[in-house]
Amino acid sequence: MKPIRFIMLGGFLGAGKTTSMGRLAKHFQDQGLKVGLVTNDQAVDLVDTHTLREQGFKVEEVAGACFCCKFDDLVEKVGKLGAQELPDIILAEPVGSCTDLVATVVAPLKDLYGKTVSVSPYAVLFKPSHGLRILRKESSGFSPKAAYIFEKQLEEADIIVINRVDEMAPGEVAEVIALVKSKFPGVPVLPVSAKTGKGMEALIEALSLEGNFGKRILDIDYDTYAEGEAELGWMNSNMQFSSNEEFPLDDVLLEVVGEMQKELSGQGAEVAHLKAIGLWEGFFGVANLVNSEGKPQLSLPSNARASEISLIINARVAIDPAILKDISSKVVGRIAEKRKAVATAEKTQSFRPGRPTPTHRYAAVKG
Repeated sequence: MKPIRFIMLGGFLGAGKTTSMGRLAKHFQDQGLKVGLVTNDQAVDLVDTHTLREQGFKVEEVAGACFCCKFDDLVEKVGKLGAQELPDIILAEPVGSCTDLVATVVAPLKDLYGKTVSVSPYAVLFKPSHGLRILRKESSGFSPKAAYIFEKQLEEADIIVINRVDEMAPGEVAEVIALVKSKFPGVPVLPVSAKTGKGMEALIEALSLEGNFGKRILDIDYDTYAEGEAELGWMNSNMQFSSNEEFPLDDVLLEVVGEMQKELSGQGAEVAHLKAIGLWEGFFGVANLVNSEGKPQLSLPSNARASEISLIINARVAIDPAILKDISSKVVGRIAEKRKAVATAEKTQSFRPGRPTPTHRYAAVKG
């Protein structure tokens, strides 16, 4: 039996992993291949999972911790995707604040499941809005400990993918590539736009290479890593938003993200990623913000009007999670009042990530 191809895309929060996963999945399906996706989060109700499922993909979710700490769950979810029809390819998206994945995910997969799984080169997406400031040694809005995670993610990559080049000037793209090559010599660097598809052919070709990839075991300080992760307040909120009159779904999503941005800016809190999805009877829209100075974007418009939606908000922000929860509740309530609607909370999780405790950690990659 031919081994399942396992492709994991790493990268910091807001780097564009979900958009890349969707584009890659569609490409492989168009080639006649069967594809399964696994998403990952510190909490349940992940916008990314809903987004990919609404696009028609088979998706499983590992919740409660990163793949490294939920390795057995990752294996179980891969098995669940293959329960009815064995996939040719598995695309996996780890938590955006996680690193040390070669030692804790790639190496164990190769050692324990090498006969059934073929691991592709480990690609890590570079997020320009924060990454450029981090590599320039400028203030990024995060502490040096959070920046440490960002750089460690790149250090273990087989391929560094400069994403969002459609949002950058040509000179800025050239600067990022030069900085990355200088910081991580010998690692292939690919400029792409997952949103437009530019450069994705080269990434697909790189991911199809055969060889003994995933060998860059990190020398990492878990105290610094844990403290960097704990800097971020984490919130996943699920609610119903309803009105007696129809409202434009996409406008509500942009209002939610935009108003939360203003409130967080007033607190001096740096946004790592903020996203909202609205779901209604086969329609869905997604809005997101990937840094405090950016502009909220409608990444997947619904072009729909609705009188009731399921509204899910995911926020990763350098702020106390209790304050983050209060801001989210206040903003949605204010928007509901303006639109003569009612917002009913169903479930909210807000916390700081705990210390990573990997299921396995290999000192070297076998083979």
